[in-house]
Amino acid sequence: MSATTVHSLWATAAEPIDKIPAPTIEYAQLAPVLIVVGAAVVGVLVEALVPRRARYHTQVFLTVVALVAAFAAVVGLAAGGYGTTKAHIAAMGAIAVDGPALFLQGTILLASLVAVFTFAERRLDPAAHGNRIDSFAAQAASVPGSDSEKAAVKAGFTTTEVFPLVLFAISGMLVFPAANDLLTLFVALEVFSLPLYLLCAVARRKRLLSQEAAVKYFLLGAFSSAFLLFGIALLYGYAGSVSYARIADVVDGSVRTIDPALADTMGNDALLLIGGAMILMGLLFKVGAVPFHMWTPDVYQGAPTPVTGFMAAATKVAAFGALLRLLYVVLPGLSWDWRPVMWAVAIVTMLGGAIVAITQTDIKRLLAYSSIAHAGFILAGVIATTPAGVSSVLFYLLAYSFVTIGAFAVVTLVRDAGGEATHLSKWAGLGRRSPLVAAVFAVFLLAFAGIPLTSGFSGKFAVFTAAAEGGAGVLVVVGVISSAIAAFFYIRVIVLMFFSEPKADGPTVAVPSPLTMTTIAVGVAVTLVLGVAPQYFLDLASQAGVFVR
Repeated sequence: MSATTVHSLWATAAEPIDKIPAPTIEYAQLAPVLIVVGAAVVGVLVEALVPRRARYHTQVFLTVVALVAAFAAVVGLAAGGYGTTKAHIAAMGAIAVDGPALFLQGTILLASLVAVFTFAERRLDPAAHGNRIDSFAAQAASVPGSDSEKAAVKAGFTTTEVFPLVLFAISGMLVFPAANDLLTLFVALEVFSLPLYLLCAVARRKRLLSQEAAVKYFLLGAFSSAFLLFGIALLYGYAGSVSYARIADVVDGSVRTIDPALADTMGNDALLLIGGAMILMGLLFKVGAVPFHMWTPDVYQGAPTPVTGFMAAATKVAAFGALLRLLYVVLPGLSWDWRPVMWAVAIVTMLGGAIVAITQTDIKRLLAYSSIAHAGFILAGVIATTPAGVSSVLFYLLAYSFVTIGAFAVVTLVRDAGGEATHLSKWAGLGRRSPLVAAVFAVFLLAFAGIPLTSGFSGKFAVFTAAAEGGAGVLVVVGVISSAIAAFFYIRVIVLMFFSEPKADGPTVAVPSPLTMTTIAVGVAVTLVLGVAPQYFLDLASQAGVFVR
């Protein structure tokens, strides 16, 4: 190679290229997520640097402050008009800041805050070796029943890592319903799923059951993530982009410019239908809809009860938020294709959850099947494809999450020598032994059943009205039948508590600390307020019911 050619190569290489543009990130509008992520990272440092004695109080304080601050940030954004007039796409197209996103983020943060109080509860079990203990394993890494586990219990160790894990899970849940491109959606899914897999495995009592639940959840969750990722790849091949708006434009046919690299696949409807179906499968797994519900009963039963309550409420809110955004923003042009499928899923979910719940003998499994039936009721609102459908789903999620966390908080109180007494036969006569706890649980069960003057009735009424107006009258009929079936087993538990003779060797009701009392009190208050005077919250949900495109 001659000197001149080398010189010419250098000359071309030295010519200035366009600078890579720096990303513009609207930090103030992403504040709720950033606060929670920051607190989670600080929580990890607390585990590494703070002495063991002080960790529990430090972590609880940090977690509560972070959630309150993040909720304040959500309220600030909503007050600043970001839910209505200033709604827009932030973080270079990755995150939507709009009404549904802020409403769901606020719901997730409030639900998580009351759920965290049950995580911090330390008065329910008798003290071990002079140390107060919580629901989580003394040392998660030790084999159940081994000498190292006994030594950890004796030394008074506690798994305070659950608090940073919860914060990481919450941060993923905050991004999930606000994600505005498919890669952000997938990253958020993994960020909140991985901590949940761990949290399911760290129960103090019945550790083998807990670890089995975590493995089942992990394996099935990995399956669903794989489906979601494959669906993302197919939709990228179809539209040449992972951005929601761009995919929606290609679906509508309003994009004519074709990327030459994707000329063979772009606009291929087979890719669109299969990819959309796979992403829907991934999301329906997270909401626990039939036939993707197999993990729900086992995981709800095996996980520590505070984790079950948190997961049952917050994961549903996040997953339904993402599902709504996908169907209303990305695939509205496909509604003729996805509505019949979602009809079928909703009908099977409502009936399946309600009928199988009748046969359950464990209170946590019963609540798990009940949550599957509720997923079906919420899907009826999703299928409405009207603004009223969105706002009714938002309201239902708000009402449902507090009832769920409150119900699981009550389950933690009924105990015998082996820990929580979750078998239904143990609950016989609870109303004689502890009238207040039984009455509170009855309120939650009536709300699940959708009895008037509870939040469950207001939520179901809103969802079924939206479905009927959206032309899904058959779904409403099926929903009412399912509600009637479900009411049978809820009322059966109430009859068991109040009209059965208590057994001599029956369980006792532990007296909780103010933390769990607060969780249950908030649950009851929200249930009654949303049942008696729901109008303000229905208006709030309808104002927040418009997606930014």
